[in-house]
Amino acid sequence: MKIIYRLISLLFITLLSTHTMVSARTMNTINSTEILRDGDTLLSSDGTFELGFFSPGNSRNRYVGIWYGQIRPQTVVWVANRENPVTNMSGVLRLVNPGILVLVNETNDTVWYTNNTSSSVRNPIAQLLNSGNLVITDNESENPSNFIWQSFDYPTDTLLPGMKLGWNLKARQEYFLSSWKSNDDPSRGDFTTHIDPTGYPQGYTKRGEVELSRLGPWNGLIFSGNLQRSSIYSFELVMNDEEVYYHNEVHNNSVITRLRLSLSGVAQRWVWVNRTQGWVIYLTNPVDNCDTYGLCGAYGSCSVDNVPICGCLSDKFVPRDADGWDRADWSDGCVRRTTLSCQAGEGFVKYSGIKLPDAKHSLYNRSMNLDECKEWCLQNCSCMAYSSLDIRGPSGCLLWFDELVDIKEMSVDGQDLYIRMASSDLEKISAKSKRRKRKTLLIVTLLLVVVIVLTGSSLALYYRRRKKNARRSLRVRGGMRLNKITNSPNDQSHNKDVELPLFDLHTLTKATDNFSVDNKLGEGGFGPVYKGLLEDGHEVAVKRLSKTSLQGVDEFENEVICIAKLQHRNLVKLLGYCIQDEENMLVYEYMTNKSLELILFDPAKSTLLDWPKRFNIINGVARGLMYLHQDSRLRIIHRDLKASNILLDSEMNPKISDFGLARSFGGNETGANTRRVVGTYGYMSPEYAVDGLFSVKSDVFSFGVLVLEIVSGNRNRGFSHRDHNLNLLGHAWMLYKEGRSSELIGFNLENSCYLSEALRSIHIGLLCVQQCSGDRPNMSSVVMMLGNDNVLPQSKQPGFFTDRDITPNGESSVSSNATASTNEMSVTLLMPR
Repeated sequence: MKIIYRLISLLFITLLSTHTMVSARTMNTINSTEILRDGDTLLSSDGTFELGFFSPGNSRNRYVGIWYGQIRPQTVVWVANRENPVTNMSGVLRLVNPGILVLVNETNDTVWYTNNTSSSVRNPIAQLLNSGNLVITDNESENPSNFIWQSFDYPTDTLLPGMKLGWNLKARQEYFLSSWKSNDDPSRGDFTTHIDPTGYPQGYTKRGEVELSRLGPWNGLIFSGNLQRSSIYSFELVMNDEEVYYHNEVHNNSVITRLRLSLSGVAQRWVWVNRTQGWVIYLTNPVDNCDTYGLCGAYGSCSVDNVPICGCLSDKFVPRDADGWDRADWSDGCVRRTTLSCQAGEGFVKYSGIKLPDAKHSLYNRSMNLDECKEWCLQNCSCMAYSSLDIRGPSGCLLWFDELVDIKEMSVDGQDLYIRMASSDLEKISAKSKRRKRKTLLIVTLLLVVVIVLTGSSLALYYRRRKKNARRSLRVRGGMRLNKITNSPNDQSHNKDVELPLFDLHTLTKATDNFSVDNKLGEGGFGPVYKGLLEDGHEVAVKRLSKTSLQGVDEFENEVICIAKLQHRNLVKLLGYCIQDEENMLVYEYMTNKSLELILFDPAKSTLLDWPKRFNIINGVARGLMYLHQDSRLRIIHRDLKASNILLDSEMNPKISDFGLARSFGGNETGANTRRVVGTYGYMSPEYAVDGLFSVKSDVFSFGVLVLEIVSGNRNRGFSHRDHNLNLLGHAWMLYKEGRSSELIGFNLENSCYLSEALRSIHIGLLCVQQCSGDRPNMSSVVMMLGNDNVLPQSKQPGFFTDRDITPNGESSVSSNATASTNEMSVTLLMPR
């Protein structure tokens, strides 16, 4: 190797005097008679990419890299000499015969060179392609795409469209991503992302040799459980005798997108938005805690909607270490209640909606169908499970031969897995199914007898009229049917009955002690809320629609429709409803600590909220909103996010409540316009309060206000300061500009290490309340910003931060029209909620 370095250096010194400097800003190639000095750049023919020398962050070291030519600030996608910087601006890049790119420093020592010494061409050129690929080829070749070297074969931290992630099996070369060490140092960091062809191909992100997260095995369309389909790019896995690799291509060349492995080991898909001149996060991996590799151990199943998030696959499995499981140490996983003995009678149980387990110890067959797969697995005692190889069907089989590890429950894009079970377990399942059928048959028979005895036709008519009257009453007062989702008129797929228990009025009256004042928890524009105790001992919260409410019926219907379709650990759970006589009620799970507002703004109670609890509340609300905006079956915009609508359980975990004003959308809809502005001033975004325009970014604004309130312990509306008349947003913005954000923190930080988290939360809050909705991040970006230490963009001026008096006393309002000037907002019609 030293001999090669010396030969290259000597060859360069010999020819240097005859070479002229190239100003390459208008060129996309260099040949063996030209050099590229520090300060010159090589430009792709369409100007998309640029190659030259750069210094990352605050470093003075110089590196040869490729970045986007028309995007500012500079976004580097590839680095040549990432491990060996040039310490000053003396670096020179040169193409020498027989076609090797060489980087030398001021002493003519070789700093970096391309490792293509086995190839030789007569007239080599180096060219930067429009794809961002730096290639070396023969200028006289009939096939210009026959590269003797290309940068795409040596990724750094970024995967561009057209690049490969995987293996060249013939050359025994791996294409993988590796993070930068820091923002100032592009050398290889701790984290790497790979496509592992062992067993069946799947993706891993590692820290050293430790697996941190996993993309499940390829299922013909996507990696199981992680990468969702996209409208802006396509991706596929290529498998043959010579190569196994993943790659993606954009549908439209005007779309600029990149996949980057961040400093913290998070794979982030970024998309450039011309309108805002900024990058936005399109998706990330890992998405949540359940993407932590092997978190729940063998035969453990992870679900973010459960508490705790880990559980055994079913009652056929039990924790291997019960004591450890109780301590939230799930690493030992679960074991079968009944050990397999490879005896006759064993079979398989189907588990649906999951991310397939680690496939390192697996085999696959492309020609078998599922029935053949089952028979083959059953005859092999070491075969533990099987699944479809390609979800597009009709053939293909994937089989597992070891303990099943890293299983995640999926609300969408989950798959079916068939797990081997002992014969006794199968008999129990069969017996239980038969008992259930017999019980159902007996109940149906008894009901038929009762109906006949009590002259069923009259009884049925009575109930139909009663139900019709209740529906008519609700329709007249509320303006729509409960069993239809009218917020999304073009989405007929969701016009389904609400599947919720219907509570009897007598039951709720008894549970609340006839709606006793002593059981009253609070009251809003819709009516009062009462604590109730059901006969089975469960505590509930009963929301009772007031007969004098002007908006309550609409809100009542809307809340049933929206929240009945939602399931997330950070959303309050709706247990049922009651429509009887003139009563309309909703029944919720009871939250021990009631609302965040009652604790946060109470000087005595707020001491219960130390910083870890506050930060947990911020994160929980962010994840709940992300689910509403992005991951739920319907895209939901809450429209009334505020401290009083964040409920806290016994452990201070937050749950978003009150979906009376929420709007649902289908497809790619993200917003709408309304003439009826409803919500709470102090939390409403400018575009909604003034023009009636609401979108997911309206909720982001409300979330930003909530974050600043949680950190400061002060309300936005009603905030006062001896030095100015600004509201909380204006006060936070002023401190941020002056570098004094720590003064906003309204409680003692017991541990100084929490200061950076609190300051980061303030910064994120200000990003969320920016005046222009397009400048605000989406909630998936917010969740990522809260979870890592990447540099945040500078915040712009917030909306509604000047001194103003918007409404009379009272927090909430409804408006049919609103206009605004530069310094004040006027509302033409005010109605209290």
